Amino acid sequence: MKTIKGPAIFLAQFAGDNPPFNNLKDISRWAASLGYKGVQIPTWDSRLFDLKRAAESKTYCDEIRGTLAASKVELTELSTHLQGQLVAVHPAYDEAFDGFAPASVHGNPSARQAWGVEQLRFAAKASANLGLNAHVTFSGALAWPYLYPWPQRPPGLVDTAFDELAKRWRPILDEFDKAGIDLCFEIHPGEDLHDGITFEMFLDRLGGHKRCNILYDPSHFVLQQLDYLEYIDIYHSRIKMFHVKDAEFRPSGRQGVYGGYQPWMSRAGRFRSLGDGQVDFAAIFSKLAQYDFEGWAVVEWECCLKDSEQGAREGAPFVARHIIKTAERAFDDFAKSGADVEANRRMLGLTKSKGHD
Repeated sequence: MKTIKGPAIFLAQFAGDNPPFNNLKDISRWAASLGYKGVQIPTWDSRLFDLKRAAESKTYCDEIRGTLAASKVELTELSTHLQGQLVAVHPAYDEAFDGFAPASVHGNPSARQAWGVEQLRFAAKASANLGLNAHVTFSGALAWPYLYPWPQRPPGLVDTAFDELAKRWRPILDEFDKAGIDLCFEIHPGEDLHDGITFEMFLDRLGGHKRCNILYDPSHFVLQQLDYLEYIDIYHSRIKMFHVKDAEFRPSGRQGVYGGYQPWMSRAGRFRSLGDGQVDFAAIFSKLAQYDFEGWAVVEWECCLKDSEQGAREGAPFVARHIIKTAERAFDDFAKSGADVEANRRMLGLTKSKGHD
């Protein structure tokens, strides 16, 4: 059995223009001072990381590792959430998602998509240069506007969307395979891959591609009212990454899962800082230990109430308390009888006892 690594923290929600959050050296030292042993880096934030340079220069990657080592933290994974989103964008979201890409491709969906794909290719090479084994991204979405079937979806609409989604991602997954990196999709509302069934639909079209894997984040399943513990039972062989994020769902007579267009503060389903929500993390860590998950437990802080720095301070000890140091021997070894194969057969009545013909 394997022990989960951690605690680690995703830096995306903390990076900013003011020290210590405006460069990798200082933000990694800040993370270490709170008790984190690893950091997950958002590759779109140039204050922290240069993705193209990392893909092209092992020397730069050595410098990144050296910076983190000096701060006494490790690099857990790289993230291309924003770039991955651009691999598949429904026209309804063109203007909103232009902001994820350089100004040079704004208003040009095909150029924006090509830029996103190039970023993913850089990420595969950069991850290999950094000695990583997994990477996280979003799938993007073509079918999401048609999630609730009104008016009735025309036959074949969803199949066409998933066929195209798989077509776009297959060559990217092949690049990650060449690099020896698992590409983990964060299963997330707003993405075409938002639950177990949609992941299966995608995976089937990819012929079970071995690099197509999952970042598990239970908070998104609380908000969907999906059984997040059984999800681990079903998909544990594909779960290669883990975001530790809390959430709560408190429906009323006025709103439920869809939230009534309310801001996060007023929604029935809300993300919360660790320990403030409803997620059963003791059960999650137990199941991941049971299935030999060997990745990192990475805190992703998102909360509509609590200050981010308080959430970060509380996150490291919360995760540390939940990590299970897996047993090296069975709890009942003290009662071993020393039986061998023949003794086992005698105990089952399969061998004549001594003194009998």
